[in-house]
Amino acid sequence: MTTSAETLHLTSQQWFEIAIQYGVPVLWSCVILILACFASSWVRRLVLTACARSEIEPTLARFFSKLTRWVILLIATTFILNRFGFETASFSVLLGAVGLAVSLAFQGTLSNFASGIMLMVFRPYKIGDFIVAAGQSGVVYEIDLFSTTLDTVDNRRTFIPNSAIFGNVITNVSFHQKRRCDIMIWLHHDADIDRTRVALADATMKVPGRLSDPPEVVLLDIAASGISWQVQVWGEAATYLQVRQATLREVKIALDQAGIPFAVNPSLESVRMRPAS
Repeated sequence: MTTSAETLHLTSQQWFEIAIQYGVPVLWSCVILILACFASSWVRRLVLTACARSEIEPTLARFFSKLTRWVILLIATTFILNRFGFETASFSVLLGAVGLAVSLAFQGTLSNFASGIMLMVFRPYKIGDFIVAAGQSGVVYEIDLFSTTLDTVDNRRTFIPNSAIFGNVITNVSFHQKRRCDIMIWLHHDADIDRTRVALADATMKVPGRLSDPPEVVLLDIAASGISWQVQVWGEAATYLQVRQATLREVKIALDQAGIPFAVNPSLESVRMRPAS
């Protein structure tokens, strides 16, 4: 009976020692991890504020802020592992082996990561630009390490993997401050060329929001199916759609007033005349 009591007493004492030995480090590790989360969020906001005051582009500002946050969390994790007796050298070897296995399993993710780094370095676009990439178009909302976020013109948010963008054709529509509106018009062969040119030239002069430099251009081309005219008007990139709509309106009014009828676009006519399958 005494032996059982002594065994129970020793077992309870051992449990108490285990709780003291491991419970305190676990508690401190939780505290350190929580403090690291708060500190990383605070430093992230601090970096964003500093970048805004330094007039650094929002693309790089968000990248630096996120990188700083993950560095702080990584330092805190390393400190916690050291508290539990993990050697840094052996942990690095283990981490390298695990990293190799993970890299083989997540080749697509690593490709997105590498493409994100290259996009940060070469910067073919920045936040706020209107781009066409990977078959999608929209305003760049965010450039992350793994994906690029676009807001489409109809207010949809699209997430595109960076590997689908980098290495392919990227069209930065808003890179330049000026854009040219090209309007193609088809007329009949019997339309008077000189009268048409005068009408179209007058129409371009009435377009609101147009730019005088470069000047407006009216080009003529003759084909077997009819006469084609191309009207070129320059405007600000921010008001491109408004200038294009105004150009279409003025051209239509000018040709109607001059009594010059339109002809059917030969490409549309071929589609209309194609027999149904």
